[in-house]
Amino acid sequence: MMSQGKKLSIAFYWHMHQPVYQLSPKGGYLMPWVRLHAVKDYLDMVLWAEKFDNLKLNFDFVPVLFDAIQEYEKDAHDIHSRLTLTPVEQLSHEDKVFILNNFFDANYQTMILPNKRYHSLYQKLQTVGNENVDNFSEQDYSDIMALFNLVWIDPVFRKEYPQIQSLIDKEENYTLEDRTLIIEMHRQIIRRIIPTIKNLWQKNKIELSTSPYYHPILPILLDYKNIRNSSAEDELLDLGTEEDAKIQTISALDRMEELFGKRPKGIWASEQCVSDKTLDMLSDLGVKWSISDEGILANSINYEFIHDFKGYLQDPYHLLKTYTYKTKKSDIKMIFRDSTIHNLISFEYSHHDPDATANDLYDRIKVIQSKILSSPDEDHLLTIALDGENCWENYIEDGNLFLHTLYDLISKDESLETVLISDYLEKTKEHKKLNKVVPGASFNRNFKLWIDEPVKDMAWTYLKRVRQDFISYTKREPSDPNIEAAQKELFICEGSDWFWWYGEPNYSGKDNIFDFLFRTHLKNIYSLLNLEYPKFLDEPLTSLSPSIPSNFPLSNISPEINGKDISGENDEWNNAGCIEIPDGPVFRESKLFEKIRFGNDENNFYLKFHLNKYIKTEDTPLKHTYQMYIYLRKTGRQQAMSPIRLINKSKNTPPLSMEKFHNEIQISIRENDLRFMRIIKAIPGDMWVLENSKSIEYAYDEVLDLKIPFEILNVEEGETLEFIFINANYGMIDFYIPNEMILSVTRPIAVVKK
Repeated sequence: MMSQGKKLSIAFYWHMHQPVYQLSPKGGYLMPWVRLHAVKDYLDMVLWAEKFDNLKLNFDFVPVLFDAIQEYEKDAHDIHSRLTLTPVEQLSHEDKVFILNNFFDANYQTMILPNKRYHSLYQKLQTVGNENVDNFSEQDYSDIMALFNLVWIDPVFRKEYPQIQSLIDKEENYTLEDRTLIIEMHRQIIRRIIPTIKNLWQKNKIELSTSPYYHPILPILLDYKNIRNSSAEDELLDLGTEEDAKIQTISALDRMEELFGKRPKGIWASEQCVSDKTLDMLSDLGVKWSISDEGILANSINYEFIHDFKGYLQDPYHLLKTYTYKTKKSDIKMIFRDSTIHNLISFEYSHHDPDATANDLYDRIKVIQSKILSSPDEDHLLTIALDGENCWENYIEDGNLFLHTLYDLISKDESLETVLISDYLEKTKEHKKLNKVVPGASFNRNFKLWIDEPVKDMAWTYLKRVRQDFISYTKREPSDPNIEAAQKELFICEGSDWFWWYGEPNYSGKDNIFDFLFRTHLKNIYSLLNLEYPKFLDEPLTSLSPSIPSNFPLSNISPEINGKDISGENDEWNNAGCIEIPDGPVFRESKLFEKIRFGNDENNFYLKFHLNKYIKTEDTPLKHTYQMYIYLRKTGRQQAMSPIRLINKSKNTPPLSMEKFHNEIQISIRENDLRFMRIIKAIPGDMWVLENSKSIEYAYDEVLDLKIPFEILNVEEGETLEFIFINANYGMIDFYIPNEMILSVTRPIAVVKK
């Protein structure tokens, strides 16, 4: 394929990371995600470089991930794999409860629904629940375990391994021998990952970078006081972790060189969090380059990137350049990713036809290329960098159709080239000077997802207290042979994942497990040093703050719609899900509601909005117009969806703003009156039309109650309804509720009474 125009270089850069799921260095894994992503993503993603002669790809692997992969190569197990190898007649009641609760952790649309037997077992669970494990036969449990482990295997390996395809074709009546073979096939795939990466890196088909060993946020470790703007009374004024950041980075580089015989030239700072002190440290350690997001570049060069409604950059020039940042001793090169493309691949494209979305991305790349025709420079680099594992289960065929079409289009276009980042940086002489780096992360250009929240800050307090005990001990007993092992446990606890899941706004569904892991690793430090651990480590952090949202209902509800705020045992909303709406950074008078509760029964979706007490006082009797928008969609691709049509106050586009939905509900309140409540429906062409809202029952008094029939939302039995709330007075977005995630409920399958 020939294409006119100035050549555009593209750096595809895929980041791979999982935290430590072990309670101790020799223990089993509490969660199966390293193993499951290993058979679905890690090998498959690098193998694309072999399928196209002129395709070059970049990967970032966190070293602790390779540690886990090497253990799984041998005999490591997680709870799921151990149960899979257990004869079903030996399963305990607790084992069966665990299987019903955890062996359907897979994308419904792409992994459960296409498999007839697995889907029927899922429907059975939705119908009868998990209260009575005897509702499922021994064969049911065997099939659930077998199918769970099979659907996580990337489709490409079904063709490569006839045994896998035969097991899939069997569909049901799996035996212990079948389940044992499935786990062995997992190990066979896993054993290929490191040798394949090493071979492709040696052939210069791929390039590897790395991240600090246990994925800590470097700016926080290096300069917590200034990152957080701590007060003098703050116990967390100084974490004392500057040297830890350096050791974690050196250890990562050493580990990669040990595994692959080559030392990475680049560092993907965890979550693309950078600062001047981060780049100074990396440069001092011999690192040649690093990466961050376009939002950090915008802040650092005082240039805001303007996107139109569809995400196209008005002027991409500055984003397509590489930068030299002068450090105290040397310099380091910087590249910055395109945020819109990251958001499209991560959150949007999976909802649509893979061939169409691949062509859409190719067209976007060509539009970017067309805008550099007047550039005075010859070299331009488009950086497409994102998580390389977690989005693909949302795609048809695990993203294979999308990636094949995309890579094929680019490979055939002679005016485009894919490059290895180090090669490109060494070749081009057109680096622009970066005079300053404004600290921040790829999310929201700040560090609010890891600090400055009550539960997160308490986790840092736990860490600091334990670290102080560790340092004191090493000064008293410097020759203790267990100091290195204890320090490793400390480094594990500095990882970003614990703080990401603590408190607002993120919710994993397994927060209690992450909390247990974090506190156990802190306790391990004392155990290794033969010390008694402080009792505060027995206190679950997830129970410390009443503001933690219970993001999912405990059971079905069918409350009366009366607009009353009832509390106590008589409250019909006690089992509803709940999301709190914090004050900051919005002024407290800007938000209409303090919290939102939600739930459902077989036929209806229920919402209760607790009004912001501040704006209902006599002094401030709702003098302004307050507007809340609810965006809803069911999972799947059966009907038209349209984009959020509200206006962002900030030019920084959050991921949620790129999502599409099939219904919009508008609520407007002024001077204690519900001015209107209406429902809008998406139609083809990214358009919206007004629907008849008479079937929605509502009551507005002390609170606002809504009862919305699933029928008008087109949600059928067994289907999942996803939704978010947006505070958007006068159509201008103040904030998303919750931030960075989508809530959901599943309409139960009606039980047929005999």
